[in-house]
Amino acid sequence: MKVPAEFDSIRPFEPEELPQVYERLLADPQFRQVMAFAVPGVPFEKVREKMFACKTNLDFQLNFCYGFVQSLADKLTTGCDMDASAIDVEGRYTFVSNHRDIVLDSGFLDKLLIDVGFKTTCEIAIGNNLLSLPWVKDLVRVNKSFIVRRGLSPRETLAASRVMSDYMHYVIEVKRDNIWIAQREGRAKDSDDRTQPAILKMMAIGGSKGSVVEKLRSLHIVPLTISYEYDPCDYLKAAEMQLKRDNPAWKKSAEDDVTSMRTGIMGFKGRVHYQCAPCIDAWLGTIDPGTPKTEVFDIIAAHIDHEIHRNYRLYPANFIALDYLAGNAAHADRYTDTERETFDKYITGQMAKIDIPNKDEAFLRERMLTMYANPAVNHLKAIR
Repeated sequence: MKVPAEFDSIRPFEPEELPQVYERLLADPQFRQVMAFAVPGVPFEKVREKMFACKTNLDFQLNFCYGFVQSLADKLTTGCDMDASAIDVEGRYTFVSNHRDIVLDSGFLDKLLIDVGFKTTCEIAIGNNLLSLPWVKDLVRVNKSFIVRRGLSPRETLAASRVMSDYMHYVIEVKRDNIWIAQREGRAKDSDDRTQPAILKMMAIGGSKGSVVEKLRSLHIVPLTISYEYDPCDYLKAAEMQLKRDNPAWKKSAEDDVTSMRTGIMGFKGRVHYQCAPCIDAWLGTIDPGTPKTEVFDIIAAHIDHEIHRNYRLYPANFIALDYLAGNAAHADRYTDTERETFDKYITGQMAKIDIPNKDEAFLRERMLTMYANPAVNHLKAIR
């Protein structure tokens, strides 16, 4: 299948391009270090031989990425699973999820899709701000990622959005693959997960002719809830919030992004659960056709939020943080004294990792507690 040239700047590599990309990757010293870590004890020539035996992107994922992600799950979680009973594994979907981890949200999803019976993984939307190193850009495009261009002028943004939207429709309708995209640009620092209507507007720009609802229906959107018991980047997010509070002009550097990626990958996550809501195709049919277009996106975003919130897998930490912030023990039946002591020790340890000027202990603690409380707040509202 020849992918239209208009997508060349953002799409994953095609199978015929892989050998040349493998050569570039294997010649890069940093990539070789990464591979030595990902497949320890395997001689370089064996890695090379195995890589060139991968004729498709999916081959590469199954032969390299699956085992690496499984090893991370074994070492750094106390269970990583997915409930996809609300969807048909023979279908192809656009998974719209909350966003916790830069790399592993989609990394775990790829592994879990295979585990629950899908015959393929998903194409991953990734911001170009994370791709400053050439070998990283090569690797993610081997790993079925397509590139979201950021930092553009309004006119450039509109043009880039149209190309990306057309590409997403092409993936679902022609390539017959899945897609993963976060419900918002960047991670929700306080875990108050909300779908940006702008993401839905982008999806509805492209595709064949039809109404907004028809275009979104053709993408077969599945709201996906990602629940981590512990977020290894919680202290980094809290520090960012203080730095931004103290200096509104403060911005993350490329080095900060690398630190977040490394910490997210290598940090302990506790229990991890992925929950698929039903595909929203049928629900979209309940929207009044006379609804103004400007309101349609808000209505759909609110529905996706409701589905994500009601499907959170909540852990003792969520209820302990909620009670601490409220100054009561209203949810004490959801955790034990031992679990509360474990959480206290965890928060103390994470706070100790923060090294910033004028460290505001009270603010940072409140921010971290809020990250763990918000999923419980939103879940309890959603199930009322």
